[in-house]
Amino acid sequence: MSNADNITQSIQHRFGEDVAVDPTLEGLDELARIAGHRVHRRYDGRPVEPALLRLLCACALSAPSKSDLQQRDIVIVRDSTIRKAIGDLIPDMPWVGEAPAFLVFCGNGARLPAIAQLRGKPFPNDHLDLFFNAATDAAIALTTFLRAAHAVGLGCCPISVIRDHAARIGELLALPARVFPYAGCCVGWPAAPGRISPRLPLAMTLHVDRYQQGDLAEGLGGYDRRRAALAPYGTQRDPQRWGEVAQYGWSEDKARQYAEPQRSDFGAYVRACGFDLR
Repeated sequence: MSNADNITQSIQHRFGEDVAVDPTLEGLDELARIAGHRVHRRYDGRPVEPALLRLLCACALSAPSKSDLQQRDIVIVRDSTIRKAIGDLIPDMPWVGEAPAFLVFCGNGARLPAIAQLRGKPFPNDHLDLFFNAATDAAIALTTFLRAAHAVGLGCCPISVIRDHAARIGELLALPARVFPYAGCCVGWPAAPGRISPRLPLAMTLHVDRYQQGDLAEGLGGYDRRRAALAPYGTQRDPQRWGEVAQYGWSEDKARQYAEPQRSDFGAYVRACGFDLR
């Protein structure tokens, strides 16, 4: 199957619609990898060589950075004691401890104030934007790492739940003030092909010129049915509280998930870390 056909097939599966792909377009091999992205949580046990991991991190840190401020860092967690301590914080995600490699992508709001002080300049930008830019830089680096890893055949699983334990992760990794864990990332050679996750239809998330609200209930209904046909949920979330429903889809699952407080202490952690969020 050609790259153009692969892209068409992946997008059709993910969004439920056909998107035209010019078979003469350059870069279709990379577009095919992006369109066919899969999360991998099971690995075949082969190690990821340190030199390869360093190369992929260099590629990730080659990604765009807001105003060339470079407010992101990567911690490769090799120490088995630290790995186990992180894994023990997240027992329902055993792949955190099992993956051949584990990285933590960090936002860095410390370097710029330190540079200002070193160069004898004022730093009047100690406000929300400092944190926002650092988080964005970390996200871009993580995404670029995923693309680089996929290009060489590795599989990854980002772990945002480390922010549930941000203070403890910071202690384990000796993160200084204003450097915070953005997300972890499991890395390894996939033990299985994985699957393409269906996404909300482009009609709900892609806009031209002006945001189009549309009919949320109608859009979600169609997406829930399509997703249930392709990747039904094996269990229903918190049935003791919400009961069992005949048609359990993505929207019901996410509504239940966020009916519980999540990371309500993260703002306090970020402030304690030294950020002024005004």
